[in-house]
Amino acid sequence: MMLLTEISPSDRGPHLRSPLPHDIGEKIGQMTQIDRSVASFDVIRDLSNGSVLNGGDSAPSPDWTPSMWADMVDGYQRAALSSRLGIPMIYGTDAVHGHNNVFGSTVFPHNIGLGATRDADLVLRIGKATALEIRGTGIPYAFAPCLAVSF
Repeated sequence: MMLLTEISPSDRGPHLRSPLPHDIGEKIGQMTQIDRSVASFDVIRDLSNGSVLNGGDSAPSPDWTPSMWADMVDGYQRAALSSRLGIPMIYGTDAVHGHNNVFGSTVFPHNIGLGATRDADLVLRIGKATALEIRGTGIPYAFAPCLAVSF
């Protein structure tokens, strides 16, 4: 099996236009986001899970360093790429208080509280700090939704 990442961009077209031979289990797996607490390399590889979320209460351990987190996320990605289809998965984290699942990270007030400050620059700086801490653990996606109509 050849991964699309091993093919030059100009030669990918025919591969992307031809339908991948998914079976029903792989289709279900690709549309499924599992919680980190039930994720394992074998589960991700064998079930072709499309996404893993570490929610507010599914951190691996309270004393894990950012590099330990990055190693875990990299391992999950390697497992996804080693599946029959070799499709990368999405890893996301719940970050409504910053990346507070990680030992030593900054904990911020909830987004609705930040909206109540009426300080857009403060909220922007907190968002940037949260993004840096999340990327430092190898996680490409953050779940931090909020609508705070207070301006």
